[in-house]
Amino acid sequence: QVQLVESGGGLVQPGGSLRLSCVGSGIIFSTYTMGWYRQAPGKQRELIASITNRGTTDYADSVRGRFTISRDNAKNTVFLQMSSLKPEDTAVYYCNAVLVRAGLYWGQGTQVTVSS
Repeated sequence: QVQLVESGGGLVQPGGSLRLSCVGSGIIFSTYTMGWYRQAPGKQRELIASITNRGTTDYADSVRGRFTISRDNAKNTVFLQMSSLKPEDTAVYYCNAVLVRAGLYWGQGTQVTVSS
């Protein structure tokens, strides 16, 4: 059974930082491209950061320079370091694992709220 479990969300003031984690099980984690998505109320889910099995990263323009995605394959974990947070970053953040011809999996999401 495949599981992706996110943690690290919460309430933070504008300009603050948070670090999200996502632990995967039931997959050969190191072979998967991992991504972080977010969905704000009334909006579509959007991809904000991804990291391939080789460590190549990509970011949405809205978070580039403020967020950093990384992975620790020994711990089956992908991270999202978020800095200089803005109220518009408020959303549910989801972890995603994808491997062509193998599968696509989602975590349950973790709420991030940026507010003073």
